[in-house]
Amino acid sequence: MTAIVDPVTDADLDAYVDDQLDVARRIEVEAFLSARPEVAARVMSDLRTRDELRVALAGPGAMARPATTDAARRLERVLARDRAFSVLQRAAAVLVAAGWLANGVFGPIAVSKVVASTQPPAYVEEAVSAHRTTLVRETMPSQAEAPNYNADEIRAATAIVMPSLPDDWRIRDVQIYPSRFGPSVEMALETKDLGLVSLFAIRPGTFDVVKPTVAPLGDISSAYFQIGEVAYAVVGQGDAGDLDRAAEKLARTLY
Repeated sequence: MTAIVDPVTDADLDAYVDDQLDVARRIEVEAFLSARPEVAARVMSDLRTRDELRVALAGPGAMARPATTDAARRLERVLARDRAFSVLQRAAAVLVAAGWLANGVFGPIAVSKVVASTQPPAYVEEAVSAHRTTLVRETMPSQAEAPNYNADEIRAATAIVMPSLPDDWRIRDVQIYPSRFGPSVEMALETKDLGLVSLFAIRPGTFDVVKPTVAPLGDISSAYFQIGEVAYAVVGQGDAGDLDRAAEKLARTLY
């Protein structure tokens, strides 16, 4: 087999999922994936999401999970309101390539974010509880911290993809906690601007697309978001607006 001359980049993987590569380049990407099971698993997950969105928007006669259909319709409405939100631009490209949004014209309408008036999802309570546990552990010298972090190992064990962290965030502890939804990931992080915060991740059992949303809960605030089947929350005692901006940055790294 001819060696791959051009390295395969994330842009190539995205184009592969979106059916935007020529045959020769697809073969090179597939050879790349065949030697990297973890990357191949992520690409297969992206392909599944793409196909579910296509089925959900294909028409009334198509068969799709109700949760997927609802999420796809919500995604379409959000994209029409706010093209600037870069986390959703990746999904928009899938829909445009498929042809469903090819004739749509979305104007840059400015929409200000507000704190949700409804109760936050149940996993936010789990995130706050995990953060409080982390604060307790911080006061106990006998509780050794586990700063060693392997994102691939976490993904293999929990099917949870973790965002990339800012360079100035220092990992102090990583724990896998039980929850009503299954295993969750709790990362204690030392940050320059926010102090000690937790990054919580969980699979809540639903498929959804949720922009970062602030949920103040007494002395602790959180900014939660969901991309597909994994939900996240940044939890801390700092300014809620700063937590929200941190959540947006983390969400962008997942696309």
